[in-house]
Amino acid sequence: MNIKILGAFAGVALLAACSSATPTPAPAAAVSAGPTPGSQEDLVANVGDRIFFAFDKSAVTADAKATLDKQATWLAKYPQNNVQIAGNCDERGTEEYNIALGQRRASADRDYLVARGVAASRITTISYGKDRPVALGSNEQAWAQNRNAITSVK
Repeated sequence: MNIKILGAFAGVALLAACSSATPTPAPAAAVSAGPTPGSQEDLVANVGDRIFFAFDKSAVTADAKATLDKQATWLAKYPQNNVQIAGNCDERGTEEYNIALGQRRASADRDYLVARGVAASRITTISYGKDRPVALGSNEQAWAQNRNAITSVK
């Protein structure tokens, strides 16, 4: 019986000695250098995902063309990506009018990208009218932010 107890103590002492060894360091976590290339986050951070429109207009402005040119280049670099363009409006106007205006804005965005070489089959459009504001408020600053077309990777 004493031999069994001594054996148990020897085993515990051996385990204790092994556990006091220097612990193995955990592997270092991978450091992210930014958004994943070709992702929605990459589009937003490095290209821009939205263009803006004047009140009651669907014409692509010079500022918007600069962003859309970058989007066309980005889409050429990532041919596996398809996108959806959502046309949006400010809160003024009827629901029906804003749905139609949002669709004209999304279509103008799509047409510009197609003219720059992006295959039409890679682009879908949708209009949210005034249902998805990005800025809250009933003033020109908020309205200007809500008159947009937003490109999303699908």
